Amino acid sequence: MLRKIHLALIIILGLYYVFFINTISEQFVMFFKLLPMVLIILLAILTKAENVIPYKTLIIIALIFCALGDYTIQWFIIGLICFLIGHLFYIRAFLTAKETIAPLWITICLSLYGLAMMIWIGGSLIKEDNMILAIAVFAYMVIILIMGWTSFRAGSKPAIIGAFLFIISDSILAINKFMFPVEYSHQLIMLTYYSAQILIALSIPKYSAIRSKVIQL
Repeated sequence: MLRKIHLALIIILGLYYVFFINTISEQFVMFFKLLPMVLIILLAILTKAENVIPYKTLIIIALIFCALGDYTIQWFIIGLICFLIGHLFYIRAFLTAKETIAPLWITICLSLYGLAMMIWIGGSLIKEDNMILAIAVFAYMVIILIMGWTSFRAGSKPAIIGAFLFIISDSILAINKFMFPVEYSHQLIMLTYYSAQILIALSIPKYSAIRSKVIQL
């Protein structure tokens, strides 16, 4: 019951920040942005499940780095580095499961999508002689796509859906920042972002059920 209340509170606060940001005083915007993430981290910490210690710990560390990224994204490169580190911990967490691998068609689609985005966004940055930012964006794209690909290893639908929502969120952010204004960008970016983090946190008990079956075998 408490877990459901906790989850409902995350959703309510997240939706408030997503859709009613204009009603929040400027000095409190960052507080309301980070509050859902803090509660998501607590949700992961308070999750009680068997055979999940490495996975759970890595997910919590990843969530913390993503929360740091939320704060430091105002200094774009620093925020990008924090999110990149968070994705590395997500990748490590997903690799602890070793349940399945991504289907070939997923691998092909992710590769083609990544290549297209790099040519489009990276090419634009290079034309503007912003090589350092282009390299940083290239590296981040590679890591987040690997994160999406490795999410299949967890054998958990919440982890997979969460990972791909993260890719969607960051894609919208990149297009909005570097290419052209995206209508309702704030709502689209943050709605997919919070949903991604919630689902990845909720993958912990699913991972526990999978690992318990493996151990019983």
